[in-house]
Amino acid sequence: MLTDLEKKVVAAIQGDIPIKSRPYRDIAERVGTDEETVLSVLKDLHRRGLIRRFGATLRHQKSGFSANAMVAWRVDEARVDEVGEKMAENPAVSHCYRRVWSEKWPYNLYTMIHAQDKDTCRAMARELSEKTGIADYILLFSDRELKKTSMVYFEDELDTEA
Repeated sequence: MLTDLEKKVVAAIQGDIPIKSRPYRDIAERVGTDEETVLSVLKDLHRRGLIRRFGATLRHQKSGFSANAMVAWRVDEARVDEVGEKMAENPAVSHCYRRVWSEKWPYNLYTMIHAQDKDTCRAMARELSEKTGIADYILLFSDRELKKTSMVYFEDELDTEA
């Protein structure tokens, strides 16, 4: 169970966070507490495993990346964790996921790569292939982004006029 304050903090950190030197101070004002309390609540929620990560979402189109590809990799199950960790360390990879494979789709590791063009995406995938020894992969290029949203929790906890 979450306290009312914890719910308010979770609601307040969703969506855009102000690009300021002290963004948590603004969040604290919305929640009706102080910056130190907000940070303490967030640290406690993380410690308890209720918040696993806190990160920024890059709007790649607005950042100069006009090409992106989901690369599906066929990796031996005995190596999938090791290979996934190596790929995730590469700065070109923004997402790295392990999935269950099937007979019709034998790929079990996925990486997302963003670049200025498709050829650069292909080159990045080749580089990952060479570094990991995984030669069986396919690039799935995005044509158009149809929806990109995050989950929203406790949205009714905050005054919407704040």
